[in-house]
Amino acid sequence: MLIIDASAPDPSRDSGSLRMHAFLQLLREAGWQIDFVADDGAASVHDIERLAQIGVSYRSGNILPWLRREGARIDSVVLSRAPIAAQYRSLIRKFAPQAQLVFDTVDLHFLRERRGAAVAGSKILQRQADATLQQELGLIRDSDLCLVVSEEERRMLAELLPGTRVELLSNIHQVHGRSASFEERRDLLFVGGFSHPPNLDAMQWFIREVLPIVRLQAPKIRLHVVGDITPQASETLRGEGVELHGRVEDLSALMEASRLSVAPLRFGAGVKGKVNLAMSYGLPVVLTPIAAEGMHLLDGRDALIAESPSDFAAAVLRAYSDPVLWRELSDAGLRNIQKYFSVDVARQQVNRIFPA
Repeated sequence: MLIIDASAPDPSRDSGSLRMHAFLQLLREAGWQIDFVADDGAASVHDIERLAQIGVSYRSGNILPWLRREGARIDSVVLSRAPIAAQYRSLIRKFAPQAQLVFDTVDLHFLRERRGAAVAGSKILQRQADATLQQELGLIRDSDLCLVVSEEERRMLAELLPGTRVELLSNIHQVHGRSASFEERRDLLFVGGFSHPPNLDAMQWFIREVLPIVRLQAPKIRLHVVGDITPQASETLRGEGVELHGRVEDLSALMEASRLSVAPLRFGAGVKGKVNLAMSYGLPVVLTPIAAEGMHLLDGRDALIAESPSDFAAAVLRAYSDPVLWRELSDAGLRNIQKYFSVDVARQQVNRIFPA
């Protein structure tokens, strides 16, 4: 199997990398021999070693000579994300025509762009979303198999492209469990990369509209913001009670020290890794309906779901101050990950979709 993604997966960097790394491990476990190509060509020595540790060969440089030589031996090709699929599909069809061509959407980009255009009230962004829709539908039509991360997206594509093969392979997480009690924790946590527009918008909105309401009633609460933060984004995220950590290699300490995770996304698509990750540590989450999409969450049972600034702030204060509710949400989150997003669930899907 040949897998091409935008960059080499680094599980500490983003949700897509975490999913890809786990996907590679499960494919190797199932018996696949894998060659991996990072389109950006920027894999570090550590990135390549990480892949080698799970038995994946990294192909660097121009892959055309390698494809000409090895294309006839390839049984399956996974092209991850729409720009990668658009760039490489013709090349794969030419040099590995016998291979099953798999388009791994990661999320439906057009859906995220459409929602972002609605939030911004931008006709230009809406036209871009329409163009992305046509591109993604064309890529799905031209593929033998399409992977999505949520049932909502699978149902949407079944309506838009009836008869195409679309399979669910969602986010993949270890169930880390909870070790610190309610009383041992404090503060709020947000994890996300800020080159991703939904994350930047979410934090700007939360810091501007929600956090002041929270701190008016609980002035000691602080918000810890974790992830790759550009200098430009950093300037827009500073505020009273906000601590910017930047990228953190090991999130376990923050997951165990925080009392709540927040996911105030106003647009996006797919399944939200930041929500999965928090729940995998038993860290309760307050989130918007967009962030809850595809997560199998019931408000008040698995998480608290709120949309307006006042409702979101009230949900944060409620979960932050109620140890009984906090424990119930924590337990339900752990059950959610085990049932829908665990390695065991993904293993069954991978073995069914990709029999070696």
